[in-house]
Amino acid sequence: MGTQVQAELAIMKPIQILREAKSRSLIDEDGDEIEVSLLPGLGEIGLKEFEDSLPCTLPEEVRELLLLTRGFEGAVADQVDFTGSDLEFELKRVFPHGVPIAADGFGNFWVVDLTPESTTFGPIWFACHDAPVILYQSRDLSEFLVELFKACQPPHESLINDVHEDRIQNVWRTNPGVSTFEACVESSDSVLREFASALDPSFQIIDLRSAQPGDGFSWGRYGPNTVVRRHGLHPVFAYQRKVGFLQKIFRG
Repeated sequence: MGTQVQAELAIMKPIQILREAKSRSLIDEDGDEIEVSLLPGLGEIGLKEFEDSLPCTLPEEVRELLLLTRGFEGAVADQVDFTGSDLEFELKRVFPHGVPIAADGFGNFWVVDLTPESTTFGPIWFACHDAPVILYQSRDLSEFLVELFKACQPPHESLINDVHEDRIQNVWRTNPGVSTFEACVESSDSVLREFASALDPSFQIIDLRSAQPGDGFSWGRYGPNTVVRRHGLHPVFAYQRKVGFLQKIFRG
């Protein structure tokens, strides 16, 4: 997909991006043709029910898309469902109002992180269980769809592939961008300072307010029961190091 086409897609509405993709020849990395099959739209009643389940108002461009289709099959994602109704995902301690919109077929999901203050259908994060990390993917649905369909055309260079295939193990191995409790509680940043003051020294903090695609944190750093905290509506997270038996006794 050429640079000019990419620039044009970047300013399109989601429904325009989808129609543009369907008009093109999509090919996977094995050289096989990809057929995008649209699912039925919601209808006005279904759209209202979906919007009522959210903490915010849907952008008009997403309402327009959902009246046409609630998702599609095909592309590099195993399944795309803009309502999340067919996708079983729950990680409320990270995404209290998260809407899973796509799955990779291996138990991992792309999730829209909505809040009461959201004015776009975004940002979108990739939630992986093996390794257990959360990675920033896209700022909104349009950007997500552009990258999704770039992965369906030679040379298949896409931020979807970068995040899904390359960044997971990097974040898991290197644990980048993590700050100590001590550094945050004395920070000049009021958000970090306020968050740290509600925690204790057993927590490590990761600030993802300026995240780029592939940035993230290990939500299961200390096992599946790792305690994870989020600072209100901010994409600022903390996870607790495992506390040994003797430490528990002395704290008690």
